[in-house]
Amino acid sequence: MAGRRTPDPGFGFPPGSDEDTPMFVISVAAQLSGLHAQTLRSYDRLGLVSPGRTPAGGRRYSLRDIALLREVQRLSQEEGVNLAGIKRIIDLENEVDALRSQVQELAEEVAAAHAAAEQAAAQIHASYRRDLVPVRQETALVVWKPDRKRR
Repeated sequence: MAGRRTPDPGFGFPPGSDEDTPMFVISVAAQLSGLHAQTLRSYDRLGLVSPGRTPAGGRRYSLRDIALLREVQRLSQEEGVNLAGIKRIIDLENEVDALRSQVQELAEEVAAAHAAAEQAAAQIHASYRRDLVPVRQETALVVWKPDRKRR
């Protein structure tokens, strides 16, 4: 979720894993999050927290899932938000995170395109012949007043 930190497990991650790696069985996840295992199952059914699955179908929770479970509990208990509201909050935060990532990618693309344009302009300017002198073109306005004596 946006701006949320995952809890420090107090140990290093196994090689090749991080806070998104599903590693905790439901009983351990329940203990770490301070919730009952049946509550975790309900949250999974409602789509609030979707843990990873083993090939046999068992749930495996990551540290990010544990942090999300704690946030769901906080919103429910401390803020009085119902589960439908919590799901909407989570969905919106995920959407904001995705949009931020997209904006970052686009900003990097724009910066790269700008740098490429600057480099191309510098190459073009470097290729100008030194013996050519640019001529300044001006536009002049001429007012014509016919001579009235000619009739």
